[in-house]
Amino acid sequence: MTDTLSSAQARRIALGAQGFSRARPEAPAARHIHRAMERLGVLQIDSVNVFARSHYMPLFSRLGSYDPALLDRVFLSRTTHYVEYLAHEATFIPIDDWSLWRFRMDRFRERWAKPDSWPSQNPRTLAWVQDELRTRGPLRPADLRADAPRERGTWWDWDDVKLALEHLWRTGDVAISGRTGFERTYALAEHVIPDAILSREVPRAEAIRELVRRAARSSGVATQSDLADYYRIRDRAAVAQSIADLVDAGELLPVQVRGWERGGRPLRAWRHRDAALPRRIDSAALLTPFDPVVWFRDRALRAFDLDYRIEIYVPAEKRRFGYYSLPVLVGDRVVARVDLKADRASSTLQVQSAWWEPQARPLEDAARIAEELALAAAWQGLEHVSVSGWGTAADAVHGALVALPSASVRRHVHAREPAA
Repeated sequence: MTDTLSSAQARRIALGAQGFSRARPEAPAARHIHRAMERLGVLQIDSVNVFARSHYMPLFSRLGSYDPALLDRVFLSRTTHYVEYLAHEATFIPIDDWSLWRFRMDRFRERWAKPDSWPSQNPRTLAWVQDELRTRGPLRPADLRADAPRERGTWWDWDDVKLALEHLWRTGDVAISGRTGFERTYALAEHVIPDAILSREVPRAEAIRELVRRAARSSGVATQSDLADYYRIRDRAAVAQSIADLVDAGELLPVQVRGWERGGRPLRAWRHRDAALPRRIDSAALLTPFDPVVWFRDRALRAFDLDYRIEIYVPAEKRRFGYYSLPVLVGDRVVARVDLKADRASSTLQVQSAWWEPQARPLEDAARIAEELALAAAWQGLEHVSVSGWGTAADAVHGALVALPSASVRRHVHAREPAA
């Protein structure tokens, strides 16, 4: 028998699985970061830093105002429990999971074994980079650049060295041992990954089944495409077989979610057996575009009525919502999106635009958004919040900020605002 869930119930299950049914800790510590990672599974890394780098954001959304230096210590210390790999895009993953990704590393290796591939045509570059890492230990790309051979007519080229590092990382021969600022430090995998993990062999089917299991646990309730996207598993047949195996084992339960349809036909969905249905979600949070709640566009539209597109590469005059707009969660609804910029020179969090989403209840949601913006400013060490007039929610958000007793609120003009 297949249970039926309302769309609101499905949202609460999904958000509960992501940790949004829990109250934020009063003093976030390393243990809270580890617990959040147990629920998330991965933490996506992105270089955009207009407000805060993306990998800091999911923990702020769930834990509140924690110290970003704490995350750096947890993820980037020499004794870290985490390492970087292409588990969704570039992400932090538990170091114990390295062997689960051998099937993806092998796929890269097979793809690049063709005679016309760059690695096949550049064995000397690959060998030189590996020798340098073996001899000298962890190195930044800049370290390799400084000491690389430079004679005219030799094989060496700076872009080739960067390609070599990327290739060796994707195939698992090299691991990222840390970062300086945002620059990666590379090392041979055996210098980063414990021997017991590095030597562990996980068959491809077993690895994919385990990743689908984890995706289901982190998603709460999901379709096949949701589960495949969580870890970017392209083999649909393998995902389908994994789902069938997990259903047979009683770990996934078939459900139907009202409103989850394609072409007028209901989508097949599954609920993880451990996924609770919270009575309510009382969280409010700013979400990075790379948060698992919204990173898969189909799921965001289906579950939250959020039609989301990152507009970084859209010409400024053609952007609908702003350069880097963040979805805003209130309760179990995505109610708005705000385009934020941290102006360090003036110590101001600039709300470049603010827009209501279809699920918004403006009279009650504006105050929750204002509280999150004030918290975000304090988290980033900014003294003021300034709101432009661009967007359907801009005036309401500004008014709610002004009503906060401790907020220093300003207004500024955005180039896209309509003329007065």
